[in-house]
Amino acid sequence: MPKIKTHSGAKKRIKVSKNGKPKLNHAYKSHILTKKSTKRKRNLRKSFVADKTNQAKIKKLVPYKY
Repeated sequence: MPKIKTHSGAKKRIKVSKNGKPKLNHAYKSHILTKKSTKRKRNLRKSFVADKTNQAKIKKLVPYKY
């Protein structure tokens, strides 16, 4: 079997948690920040574990991180 290519954009953005789940950062934090509340911006700083429905797709994008 040939090797699977890793998605270049995904490998820069996805880390793996201790339990082996994909960990990402929130979107919508780069610009137009004046209209977003402080609470919303603070919550966007935190990383999050990807939803169970998307984990299989993410594992295909970065197969050798798992």
